Amino acid sequence: MRVFSILLLALLIFMQATLWIGKNGINDYRHVKDEVAIQSSVNAELRKRNDEMFAEIDDLKQGLDAIEERARHELGMVKKDETFYRIIDTD
Repeated sequence: MRVFSILLLALLIFMQATLWIGKNGINDYRHVKDEVAIQSSVNAELRKRNDEMFAEIDDLKQGLDAIEERARHELGMVKKDETFYRIIDTD
């Protein structure tokens, strides 16, 4: 009976060691869990950026208003017979 108890205790110690420090143990689980959280936040940011890009694409497909607005702001274009004023702050 004593040998059986020692064998069971050794088995328990081995199982606990494998659980805590072995491959695919608690430490690996925590590491992977942290990586998944980081990747989820990166994916959320990329999903938000993609949604904004798709909304902009839909805007550009809708009509000329979005194209005209983009040309005015990004390229500084003006319509014919319009006067462009640039106000420069002296500070």
